[in-house]
Amino acid sequence: MLRDSRQVSTERFYHNGTSWGKSLIGRIHEPMGLAHRDKVATMTNSQRPQRDWLWLVVALVLVGGVSIPLWRWASPVESSAEYWSRWTPQRLGKLFLGPEQIACYFCFTWASLMLLNRYREVIRQRGAFGLDLLPTEEGARILPEDARPLSRKVESQTRQRPYILAKMITMGLTKFAISRKAPDVGEVVRTQADVEQGRLVTSMGMITYLTWAIPAIGFLGTVRGLAGGLSNFRNVNPADKAANAKLMETVTDQLGIAFDCTFVALALSVVLMYLLHLVQKAEELLIIDCQQYCQEHLLLRLYDPQPELAVAVIS
Repeated sequence: MLRDSRQVSTERFYHNGTSWGKSLIGRIHEPMGLAHRDKVATMTNSQRPQRDWLWLVVALVLVGGVSIPLWRWASPVESSAEYWSRWTPQRLGKLFLGPEQIACYFCFTWASLMLLNRYREVIRQRGAFGLDLLPTEEGARILPEDARPLSRKVESQTRQRPYILAKMITMGLTKFAISRKAPDVGEVVRTQADVEQGRLVTSMGMITYLTWAIPAIGFLGTVRGLAGGLSNFRNVNPADKAANAKLMETVTDQLGIAFDCTFVALALSVVLMYLLHLVQKAEELLIIDCQQYCQEHLLLRLYDPQPELAVAVIS
């Protein structure tokens, strides 16, 4: 199935009128094809790595080097023992435990498990780049008669497991076998990439909903705490100072509940949004790499038997 461009032109000259498929299928087990099985398909990089983690460390050093000395200079002197003594088990229980906090934990855990499953799927999908799906040798060409044997080879390599890359290659080869025009293959690959990208975005809907539901639940706790605190002011008795002191303590507890719910919900939301960003980035890079793989190892290796018609279609 794998051909050098000089071999293709020579066969067209000496074997005009013979069956292309028979001559090509007879070379499936050539040494070049067997040697390719020991190679892993590679893609050329067009950009330098961004090194986001390096800039994170630089930002931490810069901000910490300026902020921490200023904080110590401007803040009042307070020992660490005095600071940590205020965080009693009762105070921590009020901060992290409550109906709204538990609901936020549930949404966070549910969304995190779904994100973990999607990230594992991305890792599994990337395993397709190491399979022997298409020829990667320099000078190799794919003829229309190679399309169906190559498609069957892709199906045998994937072993009926769903791969985005294999799906794009199979649809492109099928279109090439039917139309025998290279530009049509590029259009099919782009359309399938858009379909896969849309499917990934649509299936992320529940995770996106949970990401926005967590701060909403926190604000519900805020409203509940504020409503409970403000409703107690109608019981104020100016003549009873002891009752008023106890009332102010109750109001303070209710306001603490309000702000504790908001703090926990926003903290969980920030973490979950970062995880969502990482998974979305991994999925988008997967689609981009699949397109690049098809560009380098499929579209650029297609041998169009009627190039003048292909030029007419492009124009």
